[in-house]
Amino acid sequence: MNYSKKYLGQTVKVKMDRPLGTKHPKHGFVYCLNYGYIPNTIAPDGEELDAYVLGVFDPIDEFEGDCIAIIHRTNDDDDKLIVVPKGLNYTDEQIKALTEFQERFFISEIVRCQ
Repeated sequence: MNYSKKYLGQTVKVKMDRPLGTKHPKHGFVYCLNYGYIPNTIAPDGEELDAYVLGVFDPIDEFEGDCIAIIHRTNDDDDKLIVVPKGLNYTDEQIKALTEFQERFFISEIVRCQ
């Protein structure tokens, strides 16, 4: 998890590989938000560090915003950043509800700046 904690409270750029409204290539569920990755990063799963973009209601290709939280999966080695437009915030409950379409398959906790 240390690899993702350095992004908490930081402004990051997210490249979308699954914009809002697209289907997951293997599992078929639809992304009800923009989902992407932080370019030029590598997470322990060997892929770039993933991010959910909340608060943007149209499909987008790229986004720059603030990382307000991390979804730390305790049964999988694949943390997810929560990135939002500047000045916007979501409660833990809101984050869980908005990401439930995918996160329901994992055991996780939400980590924030202390």
